[in-house]
Amino acid sequence: MQTEPEISELESSLASFTGSLERYRHWTRRFIFTPGVKYLADAAQAWWLIDLIASHCQHARLRGEAFQVWKLNVAPDHSATLSIEDGNDHHLLKVSIHFTDFPLSTVTLWLIEDTLLLPSEY
Repeated sequence: MQTEPEISELESSLASFTGSLERYRHWTRRFIFTPGVKYLADAAQAWWLIDLIASHCQHARLRGEAFQVWKLNVAPDHSATLSIEDGNDHHLLKVSIHFTDFPLSTVTLWLIEDTLLLPSEY
């Protein structure tokens, strides 16, 4: 479990990621992702989140959506909800997670034309 200073450092570090040409390919080959997403997965031990996005990004309701907003919200009891919307706040899909040790209460990722990134990296 991460302490409050570690969580603050993680949030600060995530905010510092901006546009970069460097990309990584997810092992499923469904998308590529940016250095900020890689940092999030490494620092928060959240490769499961990236894999979960990859497993759901081919869902029939999501195919054809060039811009997707993926929001993870963690409750105090460590359950979580991963909600997916289009860029116009239209709900596309919701995934319930019974338990997570994800250190942040919320995180937002964008999937734009097969590239997963932090909003600050747009």
